[in-house]
Amino acid sequence: MLNYKTKSLSRSVDNILSKTLIALALVMSFTASSEVLAAQEKIALTGEVKQGGLMVGKTLPQNTVTLNGKEITVSNSGDYTFGFSRDDKKSYQLVVTSINGDRVEKILIPEKRSYNIQRIEGIKKSIMQPNPKAVSRSQADNKKIKIARKVSSSLNYFAEGFIAPIKGVITGVYGSQRVYNGVPKRPHFGLDYAGKTGDPVKTPASGTVLLWVPDMFYSGGTMIIDHGQGVSSTFLHLSNSYVKQGDKVKQGQVVAAVGKSGRATGPHLDWRINWFNVKIDPALVLKIIPIQ
Repeated sequence: MLNYKTKSLSRSVDNILSKTLIALALVMSFTASSEVLAAQEKIALTGEVKQGGLMVGKTLPQNTVTLNGKEITVSNSGDYTFGFSRDDKKSYQLVVTSINGDRVEKILIPEKRSYNIQRIEGIKKSIMQPNPKAVSRSQADNKKIKIARKVSSSLNYFAEGFIAPIKGVITGVYGSQRVYNGVPKRPHFGLDYAGKTGDPVKTPASGTVLLWVPDMFYSGGTMIIDHGQGVSSTFLHLSNSYVKQGDKVKQGQVVAAVGKSGRATGPHLDWRINWFNVKIDPALVLKIIPIQ
């Protein structure tokens, strides 16, 4: 009879212990889920929600991030990025989803901006007609540029912030446009810095050199540096390069020299930022504060 009671007591203890362990496991699972969700309650973003703005986000590396239903790359450090074009008027749904299925979303609508538009009349028709040879040459150049800007590497240097590539006075800004005889020309998508031929050009952020061509038709000496996940810097009208395609470069490293190559009217640096084919305003990129 004692043995029976002992066995019964043992089974009861085992049942209690089993239920306790299950309850503990559920609590731990809930806690882990809560920690993931808590990390997402306020989506961590830096950058300006404006036309031409670049956004940099931070989340847990195992989380999934989508923008209007399309998945965005998340680095091993939890960094991700996306941007808005010059005339972007869309509404964006940013969703961060944990491995447990918990999700947090944020609606982003880029602020509309006003740009400097110059209207010039009386331009000769002969000037307005593009040179067929120039068109053919520029199309070949543009193919090289487009290929470079399609690169989506695992680098995350974009998340560390940017510095100006040169100390020159800004003479041209993003978004400005000229209208000749009522015909809008292509907007300017970079920052122009005044400088002298040979002035040093520093890389705004670390990365890998994707392209160096010394003699493109319009842009002359052209360099593209990959900062990760489709974010790249492009330098135009350069007179020289101190690096080559495939080189790894550090933020602040002198990589090129100011020039007036291509169809430039004088020595200056034209610096551009892209997120893949989305043209970003470099002036807004310089305001990005890294998320700690």
